[in-house]
Amino acid sequence: MAERRGSKKSTKNTQGAEKPPEAGGGRAATPVPARLAVRKTYKLYLGGAFPRSESGRSYPVTSADGAHLANAALASRKDARDAVAAARKAFGGWAGRTAYNRGQILYRVAEVMEGRREQFAAQLADARGLSRSEAGRIVSAAVDRWVYYAGWTDKFAQVLGGANPVSGPFYNHSAPEPTGVVAVFAPRDAPLLGLTSVVAPVIATGNTAVVVASERAPLAAVDLAEVLATSDVPGGVVNLLTGRVGELGPHLAAHADVNALDLTGAGTLAVEFEKAAADTLTRVLRPGPGADGGEDAWLGADPGTSRMTPFLETKTVWHPVGV
Repeated sequence: MAERRGSKKSTKNTQGAEKPPEAGGGRAATPVPARLAVRKTYKLYLGGAFPRSESGRSYPVTSADGAHLANAALASRKDARDAVAAARKAFGGWAGRTAYNRGQILYRVAEVMEGRREQFAAQLADARGLSRSEAGRIVSAAVDRWVYYAGWTDKFAQVLGGANPVSGPFYNHSAPEPTGVVAVFAPRDAPLLGLTSVVAPVIATGNTAVVVASERAPLAAVDLAEVLATSDVPGGVVNLLTGRVGELGPHLAAHADVNALDLTGAGTLAVEFEKAAADTLTRVLRPGPGADGGEDAWLGADPGTSRMTPFLETKTVWHPVGV
């Protein structure tokens, strides 16, 4: 019997047994196809949402050396009107928040931006042809700029207002208030730090903003809009348009529901926009010394209050007191 069993076992081993598994799982390696890159779709930012332009148009954005980076939405006149409507709707709630709470929200923008600094640095390096160390320095300055204006939200009223010495039995007090909806033309050659430097003071003082991003390098602005959308900034406080300044500017400058213009990135069209704004008595901040400079022009350690005061109105209250 033992001999017979051994014979059967031997037969099975030589005829019926499966071959031992090959190294690596027993199957030939299947070639993995190359993965397609997931290209980002850059959209507008209106009322807290990211819609495409109603016109369906887009335009190519290239790097400093001419390489194609992405397609950005080409905003239309209707998109500009929608942005103003969203900003007006958000103004009452934003201006009515406590100054301390606005500061908390701006500080949260800095926190989220700090967590995405590598993304911003890579974006800036591609767009402006900077080294990673230079781009990182600009991103750090932009984060610090948000912190700077977060600290001003509950202090500018004391600096710019207060009790006034008057002759007579009266108490006289002046206080700054936000002017309303501000249309901001972002610097053309400073797509991140310059953009932050013109937008942060507008919303820190309780205004809402319609921002026309740099036409040449708008991608960092859309990335910043994504940060704003996840940083407790209410929808409509900042509305971002990408496209041509010459197409969007005339409609924003002449819009009766826009209370102020920041023409920093308007270039040679600034005078034309200022004339259009005169018909509706719109406040205008003309382009400053750093308007046509790159990011380095915005690296000042202390911007002061110069970009906050143009978008504030002073309310003065008189009250009789006992003689």
